[in-house]
Amino acid sequence: MFDLDRWQEIFSSIRSNILRTVLSGFTVALGLYIFIVLFGIGNGLQNAFQEGFTRDAQNLISIFTGRTNIAYGGLQANREITLNNADYEAIIGSRPDKVQYSTPRYSTNFLVKYGKESGNYQISGANDEESFIENRKLVNGRFISKRDIANNQYVAVIGRMVQRDLIKNGDPVGKELEINGSIFKVIGVFADDGGDWDERMISLPVSTLQQIKKGSDTISSVYIAYDENMKPEQAIEYGKNLEKELKARKKVSPDDENAIFVNNRAEGLKDSFTFLFVITMIVGFIGMGTLLAGIIGISNIMVYIVKERTKEIGVRKAIGAKPRSIVGLIMQESIVITVISGFIGVGIGVLTLELIDDSLEKYFIKDPSVGWGLIFAAFICLVISGLIAGFIPAYRASKIRPIEALRTE
Repeated sequence: MFDLDRWQEIFSSIRSNILRTVLSGFTVALGLYIFIVLFGIGNGLQNAFQEGFTRDAQNLISIFTGRTNIAYGGLQANREITLNNADYEAIIGSRPDKVQYSTPRYSTNFLVKYGKESGNYQISGANDEESFIENRKLVNGRFISKRDIANNQYVAVIGRMVQRDLIKNGDPVGKELEINGSIFKVIGVFADDGGDWDERMISLPVSTLQQIKKGSDTISSVYIAYDENMKPEQAIEYGKNLEKELKARKKVSPDDENAIFVNNRAEGLKDSFTFLFVITMIVGFIGMGTLLAGIIGISNIMVYIVKERTKEIGVRKAIGAKPRSIVGLIMQESIVITVISGFIGVGIGVLTLELIDDSLEKYFIKDPSVGWGLIFAAFICLVISGLIAGFIPAYRASKIRPIEALRTE
C-alpha cells in the first residue's frame, strides 16, 4: 500500500490514460452529485411542508359549539350550546395525562383606546398557557400568569401590530389601555408567525374578561395541545372521545354534527405524514437508483479498463509478477480514482445546495441540505463498489496465462 514505486506507477498510468481516468471518475462524481442534490431538494420540500404547521401548535385540538339540529333527551332542536368553566375543567380532567397545554378562551371584539389613538381589536380571554398554544414569541415584558388569573388582574398582553397602531413611541410595558371602558395595564408584547392578523390580538386573563361580562363563566372555545409523543392515530381517537363525552355532558345527540365541533389537527397531520413519507420514499428511490447507476457505471468502466490492460497484465506475468500484485495494483488505482472523483462530486453537490439556498422557496423548497452522515455513507458505498468492481475483472485477468494475454487484441 505504501510502496513508492507502485504509487508512481499508478499516477503514471493515470496521466497516460486521461480519457479512461476521466470516464471512470465522471461516473463516480456524477452519481454522488445527483444523489446529494436530489436528497437536498427532498429535504427542502419536507422543511417547507413542516414550516406550514408552525403557525400554531401542531398538536392542536380546538373545540367550538353551535346549535343543535336534532331533538335529543327530551330537549328541542335548535338549542344554542354554550361552554363554561366547568365544561373546560371536565374536558381537561377526563384525561389529564394526554394534555400538554390547554386554555379556555372567551373571544370578543372591543374598542381599545390609548391617548388619541383608538381601534377595534379582537380580545382573547385565556389562561397562562395560551402563548404555547398560539406559538407566540415574547418581544417585551411577560405573558399572563396564573396569579393574574386567580386575582382577576386588569392586565393585557398585546401583539406587535397593536403596539404599532396605538402606542407609537416609547416602551409599551406599563402603559394603560382603555378596553371597553376599563383600564388595563400592558404587561407584554408578542410576535406571531401567523402574521399581522394574529399580531392584532390582545390577550387578557379569562377570569377578568368574564368578570367584565357581568360575572359570566361562559367561554367561547377550548384549545388543547395534546401530548406530542402521541401518534396521530392515538390523537385522533382522543379527539373523538372528547367529542363523545362533551356531547353526553351537554345532552346532544351523537349524530348531531352542528352542535359541537372538534377540530383535530392530528387528522391533517396523519395525511401530512403520509405525504412526507411518500416524498421521502420517492427521493430515496431515485437517490438509490442514482447510486446503483453509478455502481453499474463503475463496473462497466473497470471491465473496460482491465480488458484494455490485458496485454500489460500478460507482460507483467511474463516477467514474474504474481497475480496478487497485479490485482492489488489495479484495485489501488481504482480506489484512488474513486476517492478523488468522490470528493469532487461531494464538493460540487454541497456547493450546488449552498448556491440554491432559499432561492426555490416559492416552489416550496426551503433550506435544501443533506446530512454529512448520509453523504459519508453514499461515498463509502461507491468506494466499496469501485473496489469490488475492480477486483472481479482484475482477478479473472490475473488468472490468464501470459501467452494468451499477449495474444489478446
